[in-house]
Amino acid sequence: MRTPHRIATHPTKKPLYTDPYEELGTLDDGPLEEFLHEDVDDSEHADDRENRGEGEDLDGPASAAEDWAPPNHRRRGARRRRNRFAGLPLALKAVIGLLVLAAFLTLGDRWAVLYAEHAAADKLKDQLDLSAAPEVEINGFPFLTQLADSRVDNVKVTVPDVAAARVSLAKVEATASGIEILGGPTSIRGARIPRLQGEVLLSFEDLNRELGASQVTFSGHGRDQVRARGMLAVAGHDLRLRADARIQRDGERGIATEIGGMRLDIGDLATYRPGSRPSEGLHLTPKSAQSLAKQTEKAKALLSVPAIVQRLGIPDAAVQDALRDDTKLAELTGSSDFARKALKLNLIDAAVDNPEVLKLLGFDPALLDGLTQLTRPVLVDRLSLGFRLPKPADGDVRLQDVRVQKDGIRVRVTGEGLSIGG
Repeated sequence: MRTPHRIATHPTKKPLYTDPYEELGTLDDGPLEEFLHEDVDDSEHADDRENRGEGEDLDGPASAAEDWAPPNHRRRGARRRRNRFAGLPLALKAVIGLLVLAAFLTLGDRWAVLYAEHAAADKLKDQLDLSAAPEVEINGFPFLTQLADSRVDNVKVTVPDVAAARVSLAKVEATASGIEILGGPTSIRGARIPRLQGEVLLSFEDLNRELGASQVTFSGHGRDQVRARGMLAVAGHDLRLRADARIQRDGERGIATEIGGMRLDIGDLATYRPGSRPSEGLHLTPKSAQSLAKQTEKAKALLSVPAIVQRLGIPDAAVQDALRDDTKLAELTGSSDFARKALKLNLIDAAVDNPEVLKLLGFDPALLDGLTQLTRPVLVDRLSLGFRLPKPADGDVRLQDVRVQKDGIRVRVTGEGLSIGG
């Protein structure tokens, strides 16, 4: 019988796994408890004593049985914030106060500017009889000190769409300096403007709409030239219009246009230039004159009218030979002298006594009547671009430099001694 082996015993070892909740339980009365209760304010303990009774101990059984609550740090945080502001230097507090005051003063100054701009716009609208109030911009800061001094350094006024005779001025801009305010800061009656600089814009877009009726367009050509190109309806026919206008000052407050080079093209058949000069009137084009020489029937019809033959300056004997012999006719009409004389022939004068001639050449008699009514003064008036600025009651306004640019006609304006209101 074997003797059983004795099991060796060793000192107890720490288990490899421990329960973390048990370890947290051991800290119940440890440093964490002391740390949490350390921040509790004395006033809170006083409130607890009143609720539990004067003689009851906070550490007694009743206190241990109550549920734990986290500490309240709000009062201490608020106290720390108050302490931080209270600890700022006096100079820094003064700077902050001044900045706040300056912000309020700036806001008040800007409100005063807006009110003054609105009041000035209404005053200008009524005095100048404008359809809409202009844009008024008062420059300079601060404004309240200028108002107290009854003097404004700089004001910019923009007036859109100002009616000027037959056209509208797209924009009138003016900048006034050294304005003297009439009346006190609370009872402004008007203003005196010693100096004014501005600019007037007459846009081509407005001219196209108001004068061209969407069929004639205006464009700049050089510093003082404006071209008009488009279609013009005459007696039910659309004639191609060409005209040139030279822009120039008309006195001290207006501009005028000198219309030249007016021409109405009736297709490739003829060209009409209003006027009484030999080069003006209704004339065949070089292409139609050459075509006339090749059309025997039209050439004979033209040579059959004595008044036209007389205007052409062709001898009667040559005309009679041409009417009897087509070869002679071809020799006559095919010469360069005949084409040159045919181009100089004013068909309107020829048609006064012989209206059937124009019908033979392919003209509509109603078109001839419409062209005779479209005289040079009538056409010039339809293409006129001029305008005049009104004369102010006080002071003086003058137009200085006139120049043609891509967007329209710009004119520089100067003024002195002007008054607004009372």
